[in-house]
Amino acid sequence: MEFQEVVRRRRMVRNYDPSRPVPDEVVDRLLANAQRAPSAGFSQGWAFLVLSTPAERTRFWEATTDLSEPDPWLADMQNAQLLIVPLSHKKAYLDRYAQSDKGWSDRDEARWPVPYWDIDTGFAALLMLLTAVDENLGACFFGVPPERMDPFRATFGVPEEFTPIGCVSVGYPAPDRRSPSLRRGHRPPEEVIHRGTW
Repeated sequence: MEFQEVVRRRRMVRNYDPSRPVPDEVVDRLLANAQRAPSAGFSQGWAFLVLSTPAERTRFWEATTDLSEPDPWLADMQNAQLLIVPLSHKKAYLDRYAQSDKGWSDRDEARWPVPYWDIDTGFAALLMLLTAVDENLGACFFGVPPERMDPFRATFGVPEEFTPIGCVSVGYPAPDRRSPSLRRGHRPPEEVIHRGTW
């Protein structure tokens, strides 16, 4: 598929065919492409928790949601045959920039104007979303509620120094309801693009 077509077709898919697992070779491509994301100082401060079995996915939903309150959106999302949780690793960046070729030996987080560890991990997630489109799959990026972080960590043994920036659900698309927010449309270019000055 041509790159412009991949970008044009990318959208958040919130329902999947529960009978069609994502092939292993496609999972491998999703992860390999994620690792091609840019990272400051080539720190590569990310990790990816791959949940592909029914038991693993059930444990994720139990840890991150309140299943006692039925939610149509959640029911559809649970049809995804693959969940990948991208996790950022701030320490990898602080350690990398304390090395001799960077020279910030104090590891002071204040030196960073923005949290590149989260941004770079977000880049990796976007590459997964685009790869899913290229593979004729659907995908959605969604957050893990703050109050569910501790249960998530405990369920999967995630070390404290890794932060889940969200989750990418992947599967073969099934009919779904598009977000009502899409009715707002894209903001016009003149509102978001400033050439030469604001």
